[in-house]
Amino acid sequence: MFDKLKIAAFTISASLAFGLLSSAGAQESNSNSYAAVQGQAGGQDMFGAYDVAAGWPQDIGTLPGAEGWTFGAGQSVFAESPDRVFYLQRGLLPQIDPPSNRRVPEIGPSLSFPPTGIWRNATRVSIPGSGGTGGLAEAGITGWLEAGGRFGIDARWQYCILVFDRDGNVVEAWDQWDSMLQRPHYVAINPYDPEKHVWIIDDHKHIIHKFTNDGTTLVQSIGTYGELGADETHFNRPTFMAWFEDSSFIVADGYNGTRVVKFDADGNYLTSWGERGTPPNETRPYYWNNVHGVAIDPATQRVFVNDRGNRRIQVFDPDGEYLYEWSVGARPANIHMFIITDDGYLWAADRSTHKILKYDLDGNFLYSWGTYGDFPGGFAGVHGMSVDQEGNLYLAQVDNKGGVQKFVPREGANPDYIIGRPHYAAWE
Repeated sequence: MFDKLKIAAFTISASLAFGLLSSAGAQESNSNSYAAVQGQAGGQDMFGAYDVAAGWPQDIGTLPGAEGWTFGAGQSVFAESPDRVFYLQRGLLPQIDPPSNRRVPEIGPSLSFPPTGIWRNATRVSIPGSGGTGGLAEAGITGWLEAGGRFGIDARWQYCILVFDRDGNVVEAWDQWDSMLQRPHYVAINPYDPEKHVWIIDDHKHIIHKFTNDGTTLVQSIGTYGELGADETHFNRPTFMAWFEDSSFIVADGYNGTRVVKFDADGNYLTSWGERGTPPNETRPYYWNNVHGVAIDPATQRVFVNDRGNRRIQVFDPDGEYLYEWSVGARPANIHMFIITDDGYLWAADRSTHKILKYDLDGNFLYSWGTYGDFPGGFAGVHGMSVDQEGNLYLAQVDNKGGVQKFVPREGANPDYIIGRPHYAAWE
């Protein structure tokens, strides 16, 4: 009897001790958690350190003449402030509900439509049809028509430049400029410009436009409208641009060009560097394929260039002297673009892995998040990224329906997982 009592007491003590150890282990695990929000029970970081802003943006079918239409391919987004978010898109697509899933034996056995994921790829059906490296801008519209596109039925060229408020309402529509645009690719404001001019790159017209902040006046155009080239007055499908602290700037040129071009603050040509490489495994400095993304570190003024075709980032000093590089990974890695935030990190968008990636400026990989899909918060072809003064994140997507999404930082989120603020020097 005494032995049984000793065994029972030992069992109870051991159970209590194990419970205390388990509790302590759980607390230690929480303190060392890699979750975006420490100590959360259940769930997963599907959208990283963010919540999806439901219903943002609002339906644009209420705009004059847009009844029955919705967003086209989302090319770029730039947040001047939480209440003034610029967005570029390639016209409108018809507002239709996804079809019910059905077998399509006339195409092939065991096939069904729509496939899992994205049932309508916005970039393939938006105007124009020609896109990546080697795509002739001059064939963009004719190619879309030859593929079966019908103006006014399959797509509509209207409302290419929109401005949203914090609730996703359209507060400005710059449709007075639609007729001169063919493929608006990038929108931004020079952070060193107190007048906040708005810059828009049209890669199919080989030109960069500078507008007054209210959009009423075209102040300047750089490049030769509708003519490709590789000299002081021509581009060959430019893609992105970034500014130095004296308001001189660089242009990534581009889809078919193989240069980075530097201009002074007035838009006068200064210099260029870069040569055509041999994709997909070019390793020589200064050689690249598809110069699709460029950013400047505000602290060092170093230039970071996305050599997209060779899956690497090359880094230069302000005058184009090569410094170092890093790889963004083997296939399917496919970095679309990146930004450098004021806290000294580079955040990139990968079109193939559907991830947002964080690197330090030496190229060390730190974090990633994102998931594929056409549900709220899902990604498909992130092509533009911007952060406002409140930390809200905006992503433009060329493949996904809706075109652009807003993400709000989660309460209690680890700040290391939040994309930092952009550099503001002349305005907030």
